[in-house]
Amino acid sequence: MKQDSTRNISYTVDCEDYVHVVKFNPFDSGDSCSLIAYGGNNYVVVGTCRFQEEDAEVEGMQYKTLRTFHHGIRVDAIAWSPETRLDAIPPQIRFCTAASDRKLRLFTSDLQDKNEYKTFDGHSDYINDLVFAPNEGQEIASVSDDHTCRVWDLEGNEKAHFVLRSPGMSVCWHPEEAFKLMVAEKNGTIRFYDLITQQAILSLECEQIPLMSADWCLKNTLKIGAVAGSDWLIWDITRSSYPQDKRPVHVDRARLFRWSRVNENLFATTGYPGKTTTQLLVHHLGHPQPILTGTAAVGSGLTWHRTLPLCAVGGDHKIFFWVTEM
Repeated sequence: MKQDSTRNISYTVDCEDYVHVVKFNPFDSGDSCSLIAYGGNNYVVVGTCRFQEEDAEVEGMQYKTLRTFHHGIRVDAIAWSPETRLDAIPPQIRFCTAASDRKLRLFTSDLQDKNEYKTFDGHSDYINDLVFAPNEGQEIASVSDDHTCRVWDLEGNEKAHFVLRSPGMSVCWHPEEAFKLMVAEKNGTIRFYDLITQQAILSLECEQIPLMSADWCLKNTLKIGAVAGSDWLIWDITRSSYPQDKRPVHVDRARLFRWSRVNENLFATTGYPGKTTTQLLVHHLGHPQPILTGTAAVGSGLTWHRTLPLCAVGGDHKIFFWVTEM
C-alpha cells in the first residue's frame, strides 16, 4: 500500500516547548554529525543529528542535545556562524538570534564554561531575517519591518545601513558572492547590494504581493526563488528581472521558500500556519507537481540539511523531518 503522502514524516524529535524556528548549520563544522538549532518561547537548543541516509550504522535518526541557551524571550530567527567548529579544542558554537524585542543576540559557547552573549540594538521594529557573512563570519546582516537592512560587526557596531521601501523579509549572503547582499522586500522587490560601494546593483520584481520569503540558490548563483501571495517564483538573473517560472501552490498564501543545499532544482515551500496544520511542499523544477507533500501541526520555520535532500520544520513540541529524492 502506498504510504499516505501527507503523513510521510521521516523522523521527529520531541522538544520541551513550541518550536518557532529551526535551523541546520549550513557550514561544515568539522564533525560527522549535523548541528541543528531550534528556538522556543525563551530558549535556544543546539543539538546534533545523524541520519541513516548518511551512516549505515544509524537506525533511523540519532539526535543529541549539546546545550540549551536561556534566551528570556521568544526566538524569531536563528543564523549560524561559519566559525562554529566541533573539531576545535575546545569546540566553538556561535550563532545569532533575532527576538520579538527587536534585538539581535550573538551567542558564543565552548559547550563547557564559556557561554556569553552580546545584544545588538538598532532596529526599531520586528526583525524578520538575519545571516552571517558566509566565509569569515565577521559580519551579520539583518532585515526588519522598520524598512532597513543593517550590517553589523561582531561587537554590534553598524557597518552598513540600507533604507528599504517596505519591510525587509529575507536577507541572503552567498559564499561565492561575498561582496553582495540579497534583500527581499514585502512589496515584491528583491535587490542586490554591493557591500563595497553600498549601492544597489540589480533588482528583481515579483509583480505580486506580499513577498514573504526569498532565497539565493547555493548551487547556482544565478537562481533566485521566492514566495509571494500563494505562488512560488523563480528567476534566472541573467535573463530578466521578472520571474521565468511561477506556480500557485498554497491556497491560503505561501510563507517560506528555501532552496535545497544539494540540488539546484530542488526547493521547499510552506503555507501559512492554519488552525491545525501547516503544509510543506517539496518541488523539483523537472516535475509539474510537488514531489512531496507534508503537514505539520502548526509548523514554523523551514531548513535544509547541508548534504542530504532532507528538510525540517518546527511545530508544537516537535521538530519534523522529511527525506525526499534528488
